[in-house]
Amino acid sequence: MEKTAVIDFENVGFRYGMGSEILKNLTLTVDRGSFQFLTGPSGAGKTTLMRLMILALRPSAGSLRIFGRSAQSITRAEIPQIRRRIGIVFQDFRLLDHLTIFDNVSLPLRILGLPVEDYKQDVVDLLDWVGLGDRLDSYPAVLSGGEQQRVAIARAVITKPELLLADEPTGNVDPKHAERLMRLFIELNRLGTTIMLATHDHYLMDQFDMPKLYLENGMIESY
Repeated sequence: MEKTAVIDFENVGFRYGMGSEILKNLTLTVDRGSFQFLTGPSGAGKTTLMRLMILALRPSAGSLRIFGRSAQSITRAEIPQIRRRIGIVFQDFRLLDHLTIFDNVSLPLRILGLPVEDYKQDVVDLLDWVGLGDRLDSYPAVLSGGEQQRVAIARAVITKPELLLADEPTGNVDPKHAERLMRLFIELNRLGTTIMLATHDHYLMDQFDMPKLYLENGMIESY
């Protein structure tokens, strides 16, 4: 079966304002169903690359296609619809402090208009999997950083997205939970989710036989 691209960068450049280029003439294809690690030194542009993928930023040069559509042709009104197909885990978690852990994780399903009885058990089971089954009614403020990170991951994957972008998703968790989260990502990938996971953790990457992309000086290469 011929592979199709979920994300396609062609000669993309990006700079903030009048600053120097963070990405330079970058060409990258993310095939549907792939699982890739993204690594590189701090400040290399990994988070910027992912923000381009969710249309939070637009290229300064070159072309970007998302789910087969040119980013240039996607209107602001269409962006929420595109993002519903993407699970996102960023380093600041972005949990809603006034919602319980259960409600934070189930929020994407509520936005889709699903009744709670259709997804309640799925949310409970997923929180059990990430080790937070006993914290359903807790609020983010009482959780540790690692626990908040696991909540953010559960929220990102609860809809079984077509594309999962995870920026240092195991950065604040212990090795036991990191391995468990990786097993969750691998199972999602097996079910069809395309995954790009940004990390500095070379030990973690060495445990799994996934393609690795290295970003430095605005350019990317495989190794």
